[in-house]
Amino acid sequence: MNAGELPIEVFLKAQPRSVLNRLYEKPASCLAVFRLLPMVARQVIMDMLFLDGPLAIRDCLRLFRQESAGEYTVPVQRMEHLSIIMTRDGDLYMNDIFKKGITGALNGSGDCASFGTPCTPSKSDREKTSVEFLDEYARKQWETILYFMVGSEQTPAPRNTVLFLLQRAGLMQRDSDTMQLSITSAGFQFLLQDINSQLWVLLLQYLRMTEERNMDLVEVLAFFFTVGGLEVGRAYEAKGFSLTQLQTLEELSDYGLVYRPSKAAKYFFPTRLAATLTSTASPLLSSLGAQEAQGYVILETNYRIYAYTSNLLRIAILNLFITLKSRLPNLVVGQLTRDSVKAALKKGITAAQVIAYLSHHAHPQMYKNDPLLPATVSDQIRLWEREKNRVATSVGNLYAEFTSSQDYEQVRDYAQSLGVLQWSSDAKRMFFVAAEGHENVREFIQRRRV
Repeated sequence: MNAGELPIEVFLKAQPRSVLNRLYEKPASCLAVFRLLPMVARQVIMDMLFLDGPLAIRDCLRLFRQESAGEYTVPVQRMEHLSIIMTRDGDLYMNDIFKKGITGALNGSGDCASFGTPCTPSKSDREKTSVEFLDEYARKQWETILYFMVGSEQTPAPRNTVLFLLQRAGLMQRDSDTMQLSITSAGFQFLLQDINSQLWVLLLQYLRMTEERNMDLVEVLAFFFTVGGLEVGRAYEAKGFSLTQLQTLEELSDYGLVYRPSKAAKYFFPTRLAATLTSTASPLLSSLGAQEAQGYVILETNYRIYAYTSNLLRIAILNLFITLKSRLPNLVVGQLTRDSVKAALKKGITAAQVIAYLSHHAHPQMYKNDPLLPATVSDQIRLWEREKNRVATSVGNLYAEFTSSQDYEQVRDYAQSLGVLQWSSDAKRMFFVAAEGHENVREFIQRRRV
């Protein structure tokens, strides 16, 4: 990923031109992609939009100061990768399908339904569904996912479709003993990101799974971009949607992006979270804990932690790697212990992630220290990780009691040639073979006996 590129742009660049051309048939999709581009790229598009022919590169360069002319190269390459423009014989040509779509988006012509069809909901829904109601709904839906990831029982578990997505995205995994879902190292890193990034991690995985779920990728993408451009608090018609779009509409409500009073309702309401689909800024949901001050954790040399927060999600995250001792209205006291850190390591959370979390959320008072975190505590966390990784287990078979060194060496060398030899001791005439190589090695020994 190049600097300035968003994950959705990287995903779009990987799609064939035919897919992008179908996407650009919708003006809302063209406008969404336009908004994802840097300002230089947008300026080039606007300069080309109403030209009858191509734009000469030399004329394009005149739009920039001589010392910054090189700044246009990367944006132009980004547009080429998105099949918006192409370069030929010193001229820039705009994709006719994109040109028609973005023109329609800017002047109001073209497919108006691409931007949703406003409607009038029932009186009861109109009175109930205020912007404040939608913010609270979005917060609850999103926090349901985050609380489940940290193992909290504050909210009920999300629907199975969400749980499946969390597994496929590598954010959670099923424990081999309990068969319960638990957070992974990638999942812990996910919790440290802003809401915008978190949403796209899940939605990109959603897009990658469209083919195996027999869904049309272009319809899903176009629907994302349509919903992202709708007005918060306004009702839009759901009739006329394809089966793919209706399924997407229902599943987007699981993430708090849209609110639909019931499955039978002929309209839906976009929430403030939906705006993240066509924006680089995180949604301003004041009730989401992300709006708290960053620094709230004090770590002492005796491994005691004081967390000045009342946010239940942050407390649940801390509970992944500390032992909670007491809790006051705006303060949580806990302890970093060998058992608590090892429990986090078992979930796939690394020592570096624990240290990074404590550093990122360090209380302003901690910045008087040098280093920021007590070195003894940071070192001990790393030592606990090394202690866990010191011994590795492997399933296989031990071969011993060879009658001669020659027999031992021939069988050992055969196992090594197969790439299944895990360990050997020439002095003891013993070696260990991985489970997948046991049958081949045993057959080799039997053939030698014949």
